[in-house]
Amino acid sequence: MKILHTSDWHLGRTLYGRKRYTEYEAFLEWLIEQIKIKGVDILLIAGDIFDTSMPSNYAQELYYGFLCNASNCCSHIVVISGNHDSPSFLDASKELLKTLNVHVVGSMSSKIDNEVIVLKKANTPECIVCAVPYLRDKDIRIAEAGESIDEKNIKLAIGIQKHYESVCNIALKKQIHIKEKYDVNAPIIGMGHLFAAGGRTVQGDGVRELYVGSLAHVSKDVFPKCIDYMALGHLHVPQKVGGSTFCQYSGSPLAMGFGEANNTKKVILLDFKNNEMLISDVEIPCFQKLVSITGDLQEIVTRIEELKLKNSNAWLEIEYTGTEILPDLKNQIESETNDTEMEIRRIKNTRIIDKVLNRTNIDETLDDLDVNDVFMRCLEANEVDEDKKEEFLAQYKEIVKLIKEEDINAE
Repeated sequence: MKILHTSDWHLGRTLYGRKRYTEYEAFLEWLIEQIKIKGVDILLIAGDIFDTSMPSNYAQELYYGFLCNASNCCSHIVVISGNHDSPSFLDASKELLKTLNVHVVGSMSSKIDNEVIVLKKANTPECIVCAVPYLRDKDIRIAEAGESIDEKNIKLAIGIQKHYESVCNIALKKQIHIKEKYDVNAPIIGMGHLFAAGGRTVQGDGVRELYVGSLAHVSKDVFPKCIDYMALGHLHVPQKVGGSTFCQYSGSPLAMGFGEANNTKKVILLDFKNNEMLISDVEIPCFQKLVSITGDLQEIVTRIEELKLKNSNAWLEIEYTGTEILPDLKNQIESETNDTEMEIRRIKNTRIIDKVLNRTNIDETLDDLDVNDVFMRCLEANEVDEDKKEEFLAQYKEIVKLIKEEDINAE
């Protein structure tokens, strides 16, 4: 039996306004080929299938088209929701997708058995999947008046742990039953979409904070020992949790931002032979080169010339750090890429003189800020005392989180 672990597709994502459907089409075609070549029996997709809770028609077409094609190549597909996904949107098609042996768990239900899926081959159970979706605050914590942020996060971490214990208790009972009835040692595979303690992110990778604060970042010890492999989603950098080969993030298949431009992307292959599990990485090709260039004008031009010699079709992020004020900086840089296949996706001007005189860059746009930056500037503009800023920011983050978690597709 072979299982392939992937996550964080973020179908529909753009990069500074540039649609990325060509890359996604190439990745999904590549993934189908890998399923065929490797002889994959089960495909796991550990959340954040879409980039937004209301995906575009074309993003949906890519998703459903892939599931249709992949179901002809492997026995089962298991999909859980991530924090970017709409649980009700994913769940809406789950009964229809069951006919293709695609098992979708979009939201935590009152019947926890729904998160324990026994996968069969020729009517014989071969694997048990604990398909735990992204657990929202309201799913695992009862709010109480007067709680501090730390108290809320401790409750969240405990809630996550208890939920996995409950799911795995059911899985263990099924595992024992399968052994007694079929004489089969069915492995237990866990799935989750969360932030593990010590997890690595990179600037611009688009990883959204799940809970306010870091206390709800869970360690690998949260997952019961009966789990043979834990397939995680949420972090876009492929990594092992606590150094454990048996608990991993596959990472996103595409670089979500220029901060990931040099990262190797992969999916993870589990191969079960004679009751042993072999784990290997399958490297994903780069479907669109991203290049960051930093320096003064001459350094930027020199680097672009080097790329020209390689007939590069890279998308460029350019950060000007020279001290000279260049009113036509954008035109000068763009003229260097004329008659090439390169695209400049962003020019960031961090002129030292402007920063000294104005504190902020006159070319600064909302692309350079996140919602927390904007809120902090509002606090500064209103001369809020320093000792109150941290508390206000924490409360603001919680409001933003609740807004983002609202399932706008639910009735």
